[in-house]
Amino acid sequence: MLSEFAGKTPHVHETAYVAPNAMVCGDVTIGPNTRVMFGAQVIAEGGSIQIGAGCIVLENAVLRSTRRHSLRLGDNCLVGPNAHLVGCTIEPGVFIATGASVFHSAHICSNSEVRINGIVHLKTRLEEGSVVPIGWVAVGDPAAILPPEKHDEIWEKQAPLNFPMTVYGLQRADANVANITKAFRESLALDDGS
Repeated sequence: MLSEFAGKTPHVHETAYVAPNAMVCGDVTIGPNTRVMFGAQVIAEGGSIQIGAGCIVLENAVLRSTRRHSLRLGDNCLVGPNAHLVGCTIEPGVFIATGASVFHSAHICSNSEVRINGIVHLKTRLEEGSVVPIGWVAVGDPAAILPPEKHDEIWEKQAPLNFPMTVYGLQRADANVANITKAFRESLALDDGS
């Protein structure tokens, strides 16, 4: 299904395929010979999404942009089922496996892999040909790639990236759920003033 958001409508190349129950919403451009499969959600919430040629976005993957963070998926990328990408740049020839997550302002260079349930944290840069192993976390620029049990090392690199400010425009001290949801509503142009 193609849907308008904030006055923007998707543009799908005539050779691309969007499954009947996939959602493509807002300022989205889908390139030639790309496939967006069943249940996938490609939602431009203020920013734009550009999907290159020859990409595959598999079942129930979620690709999102925000006012602060557009998303770009280069040519010949594969996004696995249940993967989540938001406001990031993915260069050509990248494989994002089942359940992987790539966050705001991350940049994955060509021919890299984020394997099953791997995470690429916000503002993280993976150099060309990098691999994030199954369930591991890439964080920082340059990226440190760490197993999940290294939480203290991950947090040491993650804290200065300032998730609340990067994503919601809030100082960490002000990043309670009420303020986060208010900022999110405002970014979606759905805030009714309450």
